[in-house]
Amino acid sequence: MACAAAAGALSPQVDPTEVTRSERIPRANAGSAAEVFATFLKLGLTSFGGPIAHLGYFHRELITRRRWLDEEHYAQLLALCQLLPGPASSQLGFAMGLLRAGWRGGLAAFVAFTLPSALLLFGFAKILPLIAGPYGQATLHGLKLLAVAVVAQGVLVMARKLTPDAPRALFAVIAGAMVLVIGGGFVQLYIVGLGAAFGYLLLKDSSNLAADTFQVSYGLKTGTTLLLLFAVVLLIALVFPNAHSPLGSVAAAFYRSGALVFGGGHVVLPLMQHAIVDPGWVSTEDFLAGYGAAQAVPGPLFSVAAFLGERVSGGQGGLLGATVALISIFLPGLLLVAGSLPLWQGLARRKGALIAISGVNAAVVGLLAAALYDPLWTSAIDSAADFAIALAAFVVLVATRIPVLAVLAGCVFVSLVRVTVAG
Repeated sequence: MACAAAAGALSPQVDPTEVTRSERIPRANAGSAAEVFATFLKLGLTSFGGPIAHLGYFHRELITRRRWLDEEHYAQLLALCQLLPGPASSQLGFAMGLLRAGWRGGLAAFVAFTLPSALLLFGFAKILPLIAGPYGQATLHGLKLLAVAVVAQGVLVMARKLTPDAPRALFAVIAGAMVLVIGGGFVQLYIVGLGAAFGYLLLKDSSNLAADTFQVSYGLKTGTTLLLLFAVVLLIALVFPNAHSPLGSVAAAFYRSGALVFGGGHVVLPLMQHAIVDPGWVSTEDFLAGYGAAQAVPGPLFSVAAFLGERVSGGQGGLLGATVALISIFLPGLLLVAGSLPLWQGLARRKGALIAISGVNAAVVGLLAAALYDPLWTSAIDSAADFAIALAAFVVLVATRIPVLAVLAGCVFVSLVRVTVAG
C-alpha cells in the first residue's frame, strides 16, 4: 500500500481537461493505407447521388461509424474543401486518407473512391443498354431516394453539433436560403466568408470548439511547394493550351477545368464543354451521353473525364487518353488541398480564427441543407410515394444499425416493385 501511495505521489498529475482535449485531436497516421483503401472502395461502390450526397456518405461511414474525426474537425475540413476550387468531395476524401495514413493513405483514398466510377464510365458503351429501359431508370431513382435520406441524416447530426444555439442556427437558415435564392457556385464562397465574419464579430463563446486542428505529417515547406507546383502547372496549361502532342493538349485542357472550377462537379461541365467540345475533340452527343452516364454511377462526377478522354477524336484516346484526362482533372484539386492543410493548421490554432471557424461551420450546415433540397430533393421526390420511401430510409438510418447497403437494396427494390405494378 505504501509503495502504491508513493508511486501515485511521484507520478505526474494529469489534467482531465487535457486528456479530453488530446483524445479529440485527430492523430496523424492513426491507420493504414490498406484500411483507407478498403473503406473508400466501399464508398466508391455505393456513394450515389453526386458530390453533395457524398458528404453524407462520408459523414456516416467515417465520422459516425469509424470515428476518424470528430464533428468539429470534419466541419473544418469540409469548410476548407468548400473554399478551394476543385471537386470538394474528392478533395475531402483525399484529405481524410492523408490524415489517416499519410501520403499512401491519401493516394489509397483517391484511387479507391475514383476507380469504380472511372471503370464504369470507361465501359459506358456496354452499360448504356442496361440503364436505358424503365427498370434501369427505376433503379437509378431508388438510388436517388437513398441519397436524400443519407444527406438528411448528415444534416441532422451536423446541425445538432455545429449549430447548438439560436444565432448559429439562424445563420445556417439564412445561408441555406441565400444559396437557394441566388444560386451559382461562387455564392458558396461568399457564404463561407460571411460565416467567418459572422463568427468573428458576433460569436464570443468558443468553449465547445476544437482548440486544435489536424495533425498533418508534413510541414509548411512541403505545403508551399505543392501550392507552387499547382500554380506553375496551371500557368503552363493557360499559356500553352495547345501542346506539341495531342495528349499534352488533352492534359492541359482537363487540368485547366479542374483548377478553375468552384462549386463542385456539376459546375465543371461548362468548362469541359468549352475545353474539349468547342475544339472538336469530342462531339456534343458524346459529351451529353457521358454526362448522363456520370449521373448513373457512384463516385465522383469528375470521373466523366475517363469517358471523355477515351472518346477524344472519336474514340482514339483509348485507355491512355482516359488515364491522362482523369489524372489531369483531379490533380489540381488534390495539390491544393494537400498544400493548404499545413496553412490551415496554423490558422486554426488562433483564438480569433477558432471563433470564425464556428461561424463557417454554421454556414456549412446551411449549404448542406440547401443542397439537400436542390438538387437532391427536387430531382428525386416526385410524389407522395417517393417522400414515404425517402422518409422510411431516413428513419431506418437514424434509429437503427442496419447497414446502408441494406437500406440501398430496400430503396431500389421498392422502386422496382412500383414500376412492375404500374406496368
